[in-house]
Amino acid sequence: MAARVPGESNQEVVPPGVAPLAGMGAFPRSARLLRHADFERVYKLGRRHFSASMTVFYWQRPDSGVAGPTAPAARTAVPSGLRIGFTVGRALGGAVQRNRMKRRLREAVRLTRPAAGPSADVVINPKKSLLTVEFAAVVNEVSRAFVVIEQKLAGTAGSEQSSGRRKPEA
Repeated sequence: MAARVPGESNQEVVPPGVAPLAGMGAFPRSARLLRHADFERVYKLGRRHFSASMTVFYWQRPDSGVAGPTAPAARTAVPSGLRIGFTVGRALGGAVQRNRMKRRLREAVRLTRPAAGPSADVVINPKKSLLTVEFAAVVNEVSRAFVVIEQKLAGTAGSEQSSGRRKPEA
């Protein structure tokens, strides 16, 4: 067993086939979803995307100039881009398994998070199968989810007719 040297890095080796993003470092606080109210807003007002080992909830934040009941009142400067949060329920296993799921998801998000994109809040709920899937597959699923979210939000922002109803013509 190797002895731990104080000050030595304990970072994991990046799996083959996954290139780390230069300068991304840790998952910045401004890119995380932290408040309970933000999570609840995403669940109640947002949409869902399903994949094999996770469910992704997302909600497009309104423009910072828009004030309303769903706009964050306490903050003056809401960062643009994606803010991401994770929820792992107790039904998915003990603390060790739940923390492993969160670590895998955090790293996958760190590697694939788009630098620029829609202003949206995203909550990722893993399924139990996330523990047995290869990490490259998790990275692929997270990347695909971000692409789908970007496409869906670009489509809804461009047209107000997402409900299938036609606007009355004047």
